[in-house]
Amino acid sequence: MLTRDTRDPATRPRLLLTLLALVLLWPGIHFSELDLGVLVASDSQSEIGKFVSAFWPPAHDEAFIELLVQATLQTLAIATAGMALALLLAIPASLLASRALSLSAASRAGHPGLWGRLLRWPVRGLLIFLRSVPEIVWALLFVRAVGLGPTAGVLAIAITYSGMLGKVYAEIFESVDQRPAHALLQSGSGRLAAFSYGILPNVAAELLSYTVYRWECAIRASVVMGFVGAGGLGQQMDLSLRMFAGGEVAGLLLTFLVLVLLADQLSRLLRWRLT
Repeated sequence: MLTRDTRDPATRPRLLLTLLALVLLWPGIHFSELDLGVLVASDSQSEIGKFVSAFWPPAHDEAFIELLVQATLQTLAIATAGMALALLLAIPASLLASRALSLSAASRAGHPGLWGRLLRWPVRGLLIFLRSVPEIVWALLFVRAVGLGPTAGVLAIAITYSGMLGKVYAEIFESVDQRPAHALLQSGSGRLAAFSYGILPNVAAELLSYTVYRWECAIRASVVMGFVGAGGLGQQMDLSLRMFAGGEVAGLLLTFLVLVLLADQLSRLLRWRLT
């Protein structure tokens, strides 16, 4: 009589990986001083209840709505202007950092040349530096340099997001099939034409989706940077929290939720048009 072993051969590796993850996670929980018991304490629940109850009803008077519209438009302007400046640096930097349009890679079976490496690695180092400093830190620096207002937020987003976009764009360019672009390069085509006809059509939807996602992140970042004086919804929320105006905070949070939902729908629409 034949017997069949029904045990999953991947059970032991999965168990070992789970144990390893728990061993690595425990020191992080310990050093972060995480204490979930605070949430169920009677004093904490009472304070949380009072804090949340102050959010209802959301403020909806005419003066606040006018202020809310102005802050929302300013937040959108900060995020959009910051992304536009970031793209001006990220697009050329991604082309320089990527090996997709390397003539040596096209002619030597993927082996990069010396001059390509000498140019590529400094650009990658610049992108690492730009994205290594959080945008809130750049905002603090620019608030000291140029003063309070949206300018600090725009510059902070432009610097940080240029590093993020440049890195991801370069990886997207390298992730697609390189043979069409290499064939164009070997036949004497220029690099711009090889990129436009050999790479861009295959990555356009992914590039657009990631760019819209980063724009959505820029909206969230602009709200956070408002707490350090960079304008927009964040600065108004900071003022409302300081004045214990829970209704205004609720209105600001609902507006922020609507902005994220609209950005998500925009991403879906653009992806649908490109597919």
